[in-house]
Amino acid sequence: MRTPRTIAVVAHQNKTLGGGLDELRRLLTDHDIKDLIWYEVPKSRKAPKLVRKALREKPDLLVVWGGDGMVQRTLDVVAGSSVPVAIMPAGTGNLFATNLGIPADLPKAVEIAFEGEHRRLDLGKLNGEHFAVMAGVGFDGAMIKDADGDLKDRLGKLAYVWTGIRHVGGDAPRTKIKVDGTTWFDDAASCVLIGNVGTITGGIHAFDDASPDDGWLDVGVATAQGAMQWARALGTMAVKRSDSSPFVRTTRARKIEVTLESKLEYELDGGARTRTKHFRAKVVPSAVRVCVPARSDDSSDR
Repeated sequence: MRTPRTIAVVAHQNKTLGGGLDELRRLLTDHDIKDLIWYEVPKSRKAPKLVRKALREKPDLLVVWGGDGMVQRTLDVVAGSSVPVAIMPAGTGNLFATNLGIPADLPKAVEIAFEGEHRRLDLGKLNGEHFAVMAGVGFDGAMIKDADGDLKDRLGKLAYVWTGIRHVGGDAPRTKIKVDGTTWFDDAASCVLIGNVGTITGGIHAFDDASPDDGWLDVGVATAQGAMQWARALGTMAVKRSDSSPFVRTTRARKIEVTLESKLEYELDGGARTRTKHFRAKVVPSAVRVCVPARSDDSSDR
């Protein structure tokens, strides 16, 4: 692969990995590059403006430093562009990077940026915003909202477990889900998940057959209510296929429409959003090019 001559970096300045941003700069400049464009933001929601600014410089490679929220905000802007994106997984969960085999090891992540393959990946799109890992509503959305911020910074993944316990006692609203125009589910549901990859919030493997380049989104609905049923559902996910639980149904679709009896919080890639009663999601095939570890069969799309 040809060494990128112009590299743009958009970094969440409060996230850490390895020797930090100083080491990232050193590792990047160890390569024969011409220009290094560098932006830092204090919060992921401030990233889109600088990502757009970086793209106007026409970089050969865009490096994003942060967690899933930072990656989601970046890919939402990059979608449809041909600029490859290299992920430096400096967040709490790093679910997208983990699903792609990008380790939380800074030298190795930089090596993938230069020596890996450029893989065209799908994104989901919900309410006009792209997501890379998953969108969720109900138990998951409420859990994310409470886990966001200081608690997640202090406890990491344990924040999801702690806050999840507080949300298993609520009533499950009636939920209607259409997949590709056909009613698939119409009953009480405590959680609806739409996934682009298999492993989701808290490291739960929810979608056994999901792949971010298959042109589909995976859809899951949980009917578990109360701590006992949720314990059974999560226990099944830990040792078997998620859809083998009596409290879980999964399928696959290109377009999903969800209508809720009452407003609930939803989330995109670990970031809390507003309460809603209705939303539509769809897959955006081959939306982005992401640097991933090279495969031995050398069948990459470069």
